[in-house]
Order: sequence, then structure tokens, then C-alpha cells
Amino acid sequence: MAPAATTRSRPDRCPGIVHPWPADDGGLVRIRVPGGQVSTAALRALAEVAEEYGDGRVRVTGRANLQLRAMPLDAGDRLAAPALEALEATGLLPSRAHDRVRNVLASPQTGLAGGHADLRPVVTALDALLLDDPELAGLPGRFLFTLDDGRGDLADRHKDLGLVALDAGSAQLRVGEGYGAVVDLRDAAGSLAGLARDFLAARGTGPAAAWHVDELPAPLVAPVPAEPAGVVHAPALGYGEVPGGEHVRVGDDGLDLPTIAGWSATTVVVTPWHGVLIPTSASLEEGP
Repeated sequence: MAPAATTRSRPDRCPGIVHPWPADDGGLVRIRVPGGQVSTAALRALAEVAEEYGDGRVRVTGRANLQLRAMPLDAGDRLAAPALEALEATGLLPSRAHDRVRNVLASPQTGLAGGHADLRPVVTALDALLLDDPELAGLPGRFLFTLDDGRGDLADRHKDLGLVALDAGSAQLRVGEGYGAVVDLRDAAGSLAGLARDFLAARGTGPAAAWHVDELPAPLVAPVPAEPAGVVHAPALGYGEVPGGEHVRVGDDGLDLPTIAGWSATTVVVTPWHGVLIPTSASLEEGP
């Protein structure tokens, strides 16, 4: 049975950098970090922006993105120009038009320890395809790509499009809560970008336009059975020492500049469990 049409009384106000949320303490700015991968240099620069313009803290969201609070707004509730330019200088806003659509969640330990495949190249390729296509800038701000490397840590997370790795070279696509074709991992990013374009063509316009794949009146693709190798469920990543590094819990008050500056890793992974995975040098050298 097709899902009932969804009618909303307001436009998509999911916050980004260019379009922050006007909270009581100022602008709430959300920064997308596809796959959770972020250099500590960029994270330090972000904390410096938070110190200069906001409340001095960098917070972590349940979708493995970053947030700043108390940021200055202009008369139209847009981020004030000096703060926007400072955030662009961090390198974390490669395209203003695509500010809110780079929502790519990936298994945090992928490429570091465990899993069937290293999905970091898929994340990079998918992000590049999103940024290269003006049409895909029209995706809703809540539209989520979820990439599970086969360990099952993201099996229960929301997904509009995504994949689950079956082995080192192949994956089964996820289309909403259903399953799609098995593809070569080298082709996975292109397949997902193509499905995202199909979603935009099918979602409609106006208040009844779908925000999510499972809200479409008809399936985006003909559903197929799940491959047994991809039906795996794993618990959330615990805090402390874990395979591949140390998973540090980030509280509601976020991270400050001295904490970030104390990390020796050049790249860290923001996780969807309000944490940051700090890889060990050995895991970066050895891979999965």
C-alpha cells in the first residue's frame, strides 16, 4: 500500500550555515560533515569561529553533524556576513547552494577497523556528485544518505537512500526502508546520486511534496529481497577505547578549542552517538 500524502504547514526549515535557525540565544548553525570525517585543523578553525562569533562551543548532533549556537543574524534571520565568511574560510562550506543537502551518514569505524569494506571513498565520491549537480541542491534538508559498511551499526538508523556493504567490492542499495540492486562499490555513489535525482522528479511540489523517500506515493524502485549478508544489526559504538581508536563522548555543552587542540590525530570522525572517534595512528596505517 502506498503511504498517505504528507501535507505540511511550513517550508523545510532544517538549519544549515546560510540558513540558521533563529533560536532564543541567536542563530543555530548546523555544519554538514559527510561521513563524519573532519580534519582537526578545520575543527580548530570552527572552534575559533565559535569563540569569536558564538558561545565558544562546537556541538555534535545525532546525525554526526556539527552545530554552533548564539551566532549573529542579520535582519532577515540569515547568518551575518562576517560570520558566514569566517565559516567559509574553514573549508566546511564548499557550496552555499548545497549547504543543507550534504547529509551523508557512514559507519564511523569504516576504513579503520572491521566492516566488510572501506566506505570512505564512496562518501567522498557521493559528496563530490552532490556538489557538482545544481539539481541536487534541491534535496530537502532532512534527506539522509546512510552508508553501512556491513557491520550493522547503522542498520536501524533512518535512511532515504543508502547502502549496506556485502563484501569488499559490492553493496546492496537501500531505498527508503526497502532494498534495491546489488552494485559494485565503485558505482555506488553514482547509483545513489541517480536515485536522488529520481526522488526529486517524483516528490512533487507545494505543501504535499515529499521530504523522504518513504513518503512518495509509489515506490521509487521495484523492491527486491535483502541479501542475507547485508541483514546485520549491531549496537551503538561504545565510548572509550574501541577498535580503531578512542570514542570520546561529547556532552550537551559541546567541545571547546583547548580540547580540540589537544588531539594529536589529523582527522577525526564525528559519530551519530554524540561522540568523536579519534583514530589511532596504527589504525590509519593498517586500515580495516
